[in-house]
Amino acid sequence: MRVPEGDVTLLKRPLKIASSAVDPQVRDRVSEMLLTIEREGMTAVRRYSRELDDWDPDSFLVTAEEAERAAAGLDPALRESIDFAIEQVAGFAARQLATLTDFEAQTLPGVVLGQRQIPLARVGAYAPAGRVPMLASPFMTVKVPKVAGVDRVIACTPPRGGRGVHPPTLYSLTASGADAVYCLGGVQAVAAMAFGLLEGAEPVDKLVGPGNAYVAEAKRQLYGRVGIDMIAGPSEVAVIADETADPELVAADLLGQAEHGPTSPAALITTSRALGEAVLAEIDRQLDELAKVGGDEVPRVAWRDYGFVLLAADHEEAVRLSDLLAAEHLEVHTDRDEWYLKNLRNYGSLFVGRRATVAFSDKAIGTNHVLPTAGAARYTGGLSVASFLKTVTWQRIDTDEGVRAVAPHVVRISRADLMPAHEATAVKRLERLDRALGD
Repeated sequence: MRVPEGDVTLLKRPLKIASSAVDPQVRDRVSEMLLTIEREGMTAVRRYSRELDDWDPDSFLVTAEEAERAAAGLDPALRESIDFAIEQVAGFAARQLATLTDFEAQTLPGVVLGQRQIPLARVGAYAPAGRVPMLASPFMTVKVPKVAGVDRVIACTPPRGGRGVHPPTLYSLTASGADAVYCLGGVQAVAAMAFGLLEGAEPVDKLVGPGNAYVAEAKRQLYGRVGIDMIAGPSEVAVIADETADPELVAADLLGQAEHGPTSPAALITTSRALGEAVLAEIDRQLDELAKVGGDEVPRVAWRDYGFVLLAADHEEAVRLSDLLAAEHLEVHTDRDEWYLKNLRNYGSLFVGRRATVAFSDKAIGTNHVLPTAGAARYTGGLSVASFLKTVTWQRIDTDEGVRAVAPHVVRISRADLMPAHEATAVKRLERLDRALGD
């Protein structure tokens, strides 16, 4: 998410320019690792796990006993909240699924066309466990494909501190319905899922889930061999606010997403200079508050380096600027929220009104938090139940009348395309009909 070019008024400029370009060192390192893993198999996976994560267990597969201990050791209130969030995500995914239907229709006399929604057979979900565990990731990347009807969903998550799976993450994965969980991280994890190297697991059809720059680059290089959800960059947020907005809430929501990482962009688009200046002051105050309660410096660094405030002349310009940003997360805090809902075009997920906030979606409300970044919202939406279905089509011609309705057009188009073999497939069917009439 970059500052729009041209005649724009900025109340705060970013110190750095966000870039979606792949670091050549990351690209080359990932390429080397993937080639080595493809050549050497689990020997290389185990070596990389030992070198990069100090993790070399007898088996990477997490046992049912380990999962049961993790569940039993959790704070019951946390377990209740995880279960609540899974239920919300599953419910929304089920509603999405209900809109994706099979059908067949007679489009011409004797010509029947149709479509089917076929779930993928195998999905591999990567659940990060780095600086922050991201307990909600499995809700989005494991539970949703299970709702879609995927036969088998396996998950990999890195060890934390050389001690195995983070217990809350393990509970989140198993409660979301993972058919198998492996304590394995990084490039070696996504490669092992793609190549079918893990114990008891065949190669997956699709890789999903967030990760660091190396994981994202591995998914990019594996695309084609397997499907992927998207190439996700740093998390980002934009807020559209007018003079009716609450500066404290706007500031909190900007910092909430800046907390994801030191390169996470956060942008305010406002039609009110006074509101913009109030939010800037409020951000400074809240950063000091976060420091007092043990927050790290990540939000402060992200806001300093990549945060910016745009002053829009009116609501129409606010929409124009927002669509140029095409933010991953977009909040609207105005006196005409429904107007924005109808007029905004480019965003990963939209949060309408001051009661809504990105954190609700990140953690528990039900919509998916795996969303397009770096302007990709111009051409794609986020992860959904449809991401785990193949919409396939089929055709049937029941009558000779149907052949006669279509074949002459195919003959003419094929002839113009200089494709005589295509033309012949239609001609031969017409010839058979003519012979049948002659008999």
